[in-house]
Amino acid sequence: MSVHLLSKADARRIAVRAQLLDRQRPTDLIDTVRQLTLLQHDQTAAVAPNADLVAWSRLGSDCPRDAVTEAVDELSLIDLAGLLRPAEDLVLYRAEMAEWPGVDHVPYWLQGQADWVEANDAFRRDLLDELRRDGPLTQRELPDTCALPWRSSGWNNNRNVAMMLELLGQRGEVAIAGRRGRDRLWDLASRIYPDDEPVPTAEALRIRNQRRLRSLGIARAKGPASPNEPNGVEQLGEPAVIDGVKGQWRVDPAYLGGGFDGRVAILSPLDRLIFDRKRMVELFDFDYQLEMYKPASKRRWGYWAMPILSGDLLVGKVDATTELDRRVLRVDAIHQDEPFDRRTLGLVRDELADLAGWLGVRLLLPSG
Repeated sequence: MSVHLLSKADARRIAVRAQLLDRQRPTDLIDTVRQLTLLQHDQTAAVAPNADLVAWSRLGSDCPRDAVTEAVDELSLIDLAGLLRPAEDLVLYRAEMAEWPGVDHVPYWLQGQADWVEANDAFRRDLLDELRRDGPLTQRELPDTCALPWRSSGWNNNRNVAMMLELLGQRGEVAIAGRRGRDRLWDLASRIYPDDEPVPTAEALRIRNQRRLRSLGIARAKGPASPNEPNGVEQLGEPAVIDGVKGQWRVDPAYLGGGFDGRVAILSPLDRLIFDRKRMVELFDFDYQLEMYKPASKRRWGYWAMPILSGDLLVGKVDATTELDRRVLRVDAIHQDEPFDRRTLGLVRDELADLAGWLGVRLLLPSG
């Protein structure tokens, strides 16, 4: 198989098209998530929760404000380890859950988790009985009958109910049934997951890699480690070399050739286009960090600064906050990596106006 020789612009345009951020907007939320494969279900809502922002950035204000919440409530989208996936995709994870902690070369830390669950089997059965009788329930509504407490040097120390629920989720015994406020609701997985035959693990991993490449367009075979969702795609797709970027890449051939018609988009800081920061720098030469965990005095762009995509380039960041008490989307700054021309600045402001309208608040732009 020949190696595809791509310019950086080629690679960027493939990535943008694969993430549904070109001018041809999608029209259906579930179809959008099928293409993206996931929405990160982060509840930080400086502007809006991540899953909602990602949906808006693709579908625009034609997407109902509560579309993601309704899809979760209706179990069209299922929260699997903090990532919303189409319900039909659960067949690609169930076999791996049934094999937890794994069948070959189980890491010591994972085996330690399995040993903890086994040592607390009575506690495990107590939680399952409670859910069977009264579920769905929040973590705080479930009893802690743990015999051997969870020990760690971090904030999970002695958080026995939380850790058991997380591990039972990995085993496929419980699942997230939605939310009550910010609290996750847990129930028996048999009530949540579709009753379809699981795909065997080896085949499921291949399909997941294939879908990941389709959603990214271009990626490395081995990407940086990331919890719950890898960044690499193994040997799927076809080999490619990007001019000016070291190493081999894998590209989905469906995106090779054809034209490109870009647009301006405002992205969540957790958007899949930029979530792999190493890939972001290699393809887009974009200087960016999520600064919410930094002291205010050390932030360059803002607590929840949203990257600005213009065509196939990342060109700046928007520092904005939704103030629900004042019913405004307050924009403190539009950071321009290079000065915008009048048209680009106008399109950025149009997107912000659309976002404010979608949120049901007024847009408050900085003076000047």
